[in-house]
Amino acid sequence: MATEHNQDVQDLEQAAEPEAKTQAENEQAEVSVEDLQATITNLEESLKLEKARTANAVYEAQKSVERIQREAEKHKETVLEKFAKELLDSVDNLERAIAAAGEEETPVLEGVKLTLKSLLTTLEKFGVAEADTANGFNADLHQAVGIDPNAKAGQIGTVLQKGYTLNSRLLRPAMVMVGG
Repeated sequence: MATEHNQDVQDLEQAAEPEAKTQAENEQAEVSVEDLQATITNLEESLKLEKARTANAVYEAQKSVERIQREAEKHKETVLEKFAKELLDSVDNLERAIAAAGEEETPVLEGVKLTLKSLLTTLEKFGVAEADTANGFNADLHQAVGIDPNAKAGQIGTVLQKGYTLNSRLLRPAMVMVGG
């Protein structure tokens, strides 16, 4: 009987032992689930922060690209303006050569006229246009350097040097004499 009793006690202990293990495992699992939920919350917050940083970096990169494009465009306009101003001296010289040649048509004069026409066509392709002198004096486009007694008041009498605009901005004012 004692052996049977001992056997029953051992069976009960073994049966109680898994219950104790299961209860300990459940407590550990509950602690782990809470820890995991806290970790998930921390990771979600970190993810939000990194997404915000990434969005900010993308925004800053886009702004930098836009700024660089604006600067490049401005630089291009400045270079084009300087180049066009230099070419205007050649235009003036070709026009003076045509005026000095007089009425006689020679092959050289014809070549000079064609060269001038080609140069003006090229300048027009890049936005260079002659400033208007037909519609009266305009201080934004013309520089009055004298008084022409034969012209009406406010009207342009003589154009001493043509003026030019680049994309509707003044490149060089026309030097004119106006009526008094």
